[in-house]
Amino acid sequence: QVQLVESGGGSRQTGGSLRLSCVTSGLRFSRVCMGWFRQVPGKEREAVAAFPTSGGSTYYADSVKGRFTISKDMAKSTVYLQMNELKPEDTAMYYCAARPESCWWVGTPRDSAFNYWGQGTQVTVSS
Repeated sequence: QVQLVESGGGSRQTGGSLRLSCVTSGLRFSRVCMGWFRQVPGKEREAVAAFPTSGGSTYYADSVKGRFTISKDMAKSTVYLQMNELKPEDTAMYYCAARPESCWWVGTPRDSAFNYWGQGTQVTVSS
């Protein structure tokens, strides 16, 4: 049974930092595509960052490039999203997602390409 459990969300002021964690189980973690998505009520879920745990190209949304970093700990089967220089527009529910195949996207990763999802963790940034 695959499980993704996010943690690390919270409230920060503009310019602050947070690190989100996604602990996975039931996956062949060395060979999956992992992604972070976010969603604001009334809007579509958007990809923030994604990469293959086996190594390769990493995707970042233009809005987070240079501020967010996706990383992994193979020993812990965990993916992280380090978020620095937070802005109010980063306020959203953040979801971890896994695709038990190679990463593949044209332009932007689609949420429909990911098979497993965590429950989400809320990030709120105030000005």
